[in-house]
Amino acid sequence: MNSYSEEDLLKGARDFNQESLAALFDLYVAGLFRYALRLLGDEPMARDCVSETYSRLLKNLSAGMGPEKFLKAYLYRIAHNWINDVYRKSSRLPLNLGDRDYADKKESPEKIAEKSMEKQKMLQALRRLPPDQRQVIVLHFFEEWDYQQIAESMQKQPGNIRVLQHRGLETLHKILGSDGEEGNYE
Repeated sequence: MNSYSEEDLLKGARDFNQESLAALFDLYVAGLFRYALRLLGDEPMARDCVSETYSRLLKNLSAGMGPEKFLKAYLYRIAHNWINDVYRKSSRLPLNLGDRDYADKKESPEKIAEKSMEKQKMLQALRRLPPDQRQVIVLHFFEEWDYQQIAESMQKQPGNIRVLQHRGLETLHKILGSDGEEGNYE
């Protein structure tokens, strides 16, 4: 499909145009999967999340509901709600900071092990944050969304997103500080 605007894709999706639905899926599937994988730490569950996200979108569109605009934000909100439901059912899920290789290939095994331990401490600290703070931190620092995009996704004002981020970072600092680790994780 040619490059259509989100508005065009949403209109086509509301009409259940197969080309629009396929383009909409292609446009957001990788980002949604990456987001779900970071928060769930499990590929099959991340696939389930993406599948359920699109399923809920289609159900809402067929019922004459769904987003009028900000489709990306709407999809991430569905995914976030699904992930929160999973967290409520199982508090033992791992978080995944992604597939970035933080270790320099020339570093010593000790330095690589140290960085791996730091990453695990960060993962554990993120799991202890309230869901809204965790979502802001992950979207801003790992998905590299701006405040406006996060605000649209969470249906909050950008100022509220900054407050959630500030509180989340403060809480992370306290958690990491109480574990004997203080450092710059921004």
